[in-house]
Amino acid sequence: MQKETTQAGSSQEWRLRLFSKSLAGQLKLRSIAALLGGSIEGRRGLDIGGHSGVFSQNLRRFGGTWRSLELDAKSAAACAALVGDGAQIGSDGKFPFEDASFDVVVAIDVLERVADESAFVAECHRVLKPKGWLIFTVPLVKSWGLLPPLRQMLGLTDERYGRLRPGYTEPQLFTLLKDGFDVQDAKTYSRFFVELVDTLGRFVVRQVNKDRSSADFAGMLADEQDFRKIEKAFRVYSFLYPVFWLAAQLDGLLFFTRGYHLVARGKRRQWIPRRTPVLADGRSIAEAALGGKIGTAAPF
Repeated sequence: MQKETTQAGSSQEWRLRLFSKSLAGQLKLRSIAALLGGSIEGRRGLDIGGHSGVFSQNLRRFGGTWRSLELDAKSAAACAALVGDGAQIGSDGKFPFEDASFDVVVAIDVLERVADESAFVAECHRVLKPKGWLIFTVPLVKSWGLLPPLRQMLGLTDERYGRLRPGYTEPQLFTLLKDGFDVQDAKTYSRFFVELVDTLGRFVVRQVNKDRSSADFAGMLADEQDFRKIEKAFRVYSFLYPVFWLAAQLDGLLFFTRGYHLVARGKRRQWIPRRTPVLADGRSIAEAALGGKIGTAAPF
């Protein structure tokens, strides 16, 4: 029992130390903080997918009262061990909270990992108070890029990180949120060089741990038992930290490009399903303007 307690405590400590050496994680936290406005004193917040409590703990520094929610039981237990609070989304996709319970919901890299993204957004809407905020981060899908094929080649696939989809474009996100939220702000962060170093770091961690079947980095953050893997990851990221710093400076030269991740804030409003209007014959307005039905030969 004493050994298990010591290991759990070590795991919590190493997870936080690992996060402190992840520039990609720090950029994500700063981006979320900017949309929170610096403080939520006097308000209630819910963080979802807070990387087994690591982001959850950092978000609590902005004041207010927080609850944490994870996608699986293992992550919820790890979160509870770190911040003293953690719950799991129900098997039916429902959140274990009453209607209008929170002033702000922060969903961290969750949308791309849930099976029913529309139902997830609806649940966020349900637990938010009127005019509450939904802040979320997602990978940004670009029309082209060098990193996605590199990650595939290195075995760092979406499936490895539990993603059911590679990410979103901005239009896709606005469409997903349009029924119940007005998007007030959206920004990209983490450009090419930081993402490149982070990708190489994840690959090195995978090789050092000599376990290609297990998740690395984000997955290990939930692993209370095998804390030695987290310790090894910390040492790799400590070694790479000067390279991360240089990558951040180089990214500053790419200010004209978009980052590989998107953070956005939506303001809750009344839920009104918005569907594309159609004419009596079933055609959309766009199709009527083209003189036929999209996907068919237009009459000449």
